[in-house]
Amino acid sequence: MHIVEVKNVCKTYPAFRLRDVSFTLEEGKITGFIGRNGAGKTTTIKSMLNLIHTDSGEIFYFGLPLSGHESEIKQRLGYSTGTVSWYPRKPIRAIVDVTRRFYPTWDEGAYRRYLALFGLDENKKPIELSEGMKVKFNLLLALSHRAEVLILDEPTSGLDPFSRDELLELFRTLRDRGVTIFFSTHITSDLERCADNLVYIHGGELRASCPKADFLQTSGRPGETLEEVFLRLEREARA
Repeated sequence: MHIVEVKNVCKTYPAFRLRDVSFTLEEGKITGFIGRNGAGKTTTIKSMLNLIHTDSGEIFYFGLPLSGHESEIKQRLGYSTGTVSWYPRKPIRAIVDVTRRFYPTWDEGAYRRYLALFGLDENKKPIELSEGMKVKFNLLLALSHRAEVLILDEPTSGLDPFSRDELLELFRTLRDRGVTIFFSTHITSDLERCADNLVYIHGGELRASCPKADFLQTSGRPGETLEEVFLRLEREARA
């Protein structure tokens, strides 16, 4: 089942244009979103969350258009940008106290489990956290209200290899529980380890949206890793 549908999304900036981006996300699957810096990943994600006004296109979640159903839909989504830039001098406990009021589905038990798993101290303030711990804090909030779809922009950025391994294992566990995960990353080894599907964007245009195995079969050469395929495709596109 397609739990998320992105249809012909366009957005024009003075120096960049997102052109007719269309793809779907399958329920209970992990989809990796790959592309160079400036390719349009963050613009696409912001469009999916109505954080920017698109020029055209439609976004659907659970069969409902985001336009007109935004509040209802966002109760069922989790979103993380990978960093924390708001309330930098408030304790984590205070930020959580405010956040939980917005979600009737807030799961205090899940919050406590992820708090322990991520090794976060409720008395710490975001300004006191490392970049990796800021990523974990954003994920903590996204995971604590039983989100059915997680949309994550560079969630492994700044994490040490051990923490990344823990997070990827968590992704796999959530997938097995039926959660749909869509995450952008530059770390192709993360996609090789956990992604079921790939969405590949270059220069504001979608180049692929398919199962990872199909992408490797159609775009790869014998013996190439996903990283090698991606780097070759980017070099060929620049030639």
